[in-house]
Amino acid sequence: MLTIIDQNDLLTALYDGPFDQPLWSTFLERLRARLNATYAGIVFRPPDRPEGSRIIELSAGERPSPEFSARYRERLYKADPFPTLPMRDGRVYSLPELLSPDNPEHAAFLRDMLEPSGFRFMRMVRVTEPGGISAWLNVARSKSDFTAADSALLDRLALHFRRSLRNHVALERERLHASVADAVLQRLDFGWITLDATGCVVETSPQAQRILQHDCGLRIARNGRLTATRAALDKRLTETMRDLATGASERPRAINVSRDPWVDMLLAPIVHRMESTGRTAVMTAYLQGDNQSIEGRHEQIAELFGLLPSEARLALALSRGLSIAEAAESLGLTIETARNYSKKIYAKMGARGQPDLIRFILTSVLALA
Repeated sequence: MLTIIDQNDLLTALYDGPFDQPLWSTFLERLRARLNATYAGIVFRPPDRPEGSRIIELSAGERPSPEFSARYRERLYKADPFPTLPMRDGRVYSLPELLSPDNPEHAAFLRDMLEPSGFRFMRMVRVTEPGGISAWLNVARSKSDFTAADSALLDRLALHFRRSLRNHVALERERLHASVADAVLQRLDFGWITLDATGCVVETSPQAQRILQHDCGLRIARNGRLTATRAALDKRLTETMRDLATGASERPRAINVSRDPWVDMLLAPIVHRMESTGRTAVMTAYLQGDNQSIEGRHEQIAELFGLLPSEARLALALSRGLSIAEAAESLGLTIETARNYSKKIYAKMGARGQPDLIRFILTSVLALA
C-alpha cells in the first residue's frame, strides 16, 4: 500500500503530470527525492516512430554532460536497447534483468552510455495505455542499489502511471483536434462569441476578436454587452438576443452586420448549457468575415471557374446577395452590361441562376482560401 505521504505527494503530482510544463516534472523530482535517486525519468517512443529513431525523455536529477548528451543524440540513441526490450507491462525490472554483459550490444551500451552517466543501479517499469502508447518510468543511482521496498513502490505506482499516461494521450488528442478545428475556423474566417441572457460577452474566440478589431460594425461596450455601431442594426440585435434568451425564439437568426468589410452573424441558442460559478452562456454569436481583399477574391474566382476579371468581379458581388442592379451600380456598369456578364457567368459555372452561383461559391474551396 502507498503511504498517506506517498498518496499526497506522489499520486497528486503523477495525475497532475499531464498539465505540468515540462510534463510530469513535479512528479519526477518528488519520486527522485523519495527514492534517494540521482535520476528519475520517463521515456516515450510514439508507435509511429521506427526502431532506432530518437526517443522523448523527461527527467529530474543529474544529467550527463552537454558533450555526452550531444553524442547520444547524434549516435548512441541508435544503440539504446531499452525501448525494444521484451518487458512485461507493469513489471519492475532491475538493470541485470534487462541487460546481459554477454550480449555485445548490451555490453557496449553499458560501457558507452550507462557507466559514463553514473547509472550503475536502475529500476524500470513499462506501461502501455489503451491507445497503444508506451512509456518507461525509470530511476537510477550511482553508489547503492535500490531495495525491495523501492521496487514495491514503483510497482504500486505503475497502475496510476498508466492512468495518468492515458489522460495525457487523451488530452493531446483533444488538443490536436482543437488545433485542427481552430485552423479550419481561421481559414474560413469564422469566430464565435458566447453571450449571457443580457447580451454580455462570456467568452470570445481569437478569430472573433480579430474580426471585431477591423471596424466590422460590432463592438463590446464598456458594460460587456455586444452592440452594433448602427442604431437600426443594434435594435435588431437587441431584439434577437432578447428573444433567444427568453425562449421566445429557438431558431437561429442570421444578420448581415457589414458589407465592407463583409461580416455575417448567426445567433443561436446554446442547447447544452454548462453551469459554472461565473455567468452562464445562453447563446452563441457566430461571426463570419472575409479576410481576403476584394481583388484577391476576384482572382481566385476567376481561376476556379474560368471567368474573365470583369466577370469575376460581378460574380463576387452577386455571391454576396446583391441584385443585378445593385451589383451593376457598385461596379460602375450599366444594368444591360451586368445582365450580359451574368449570362456568361452562369454558362461558364453551370449555374441556373443567382442561387446556384451563391451555392457554388460558398461550397467551393474558396471558403478555405
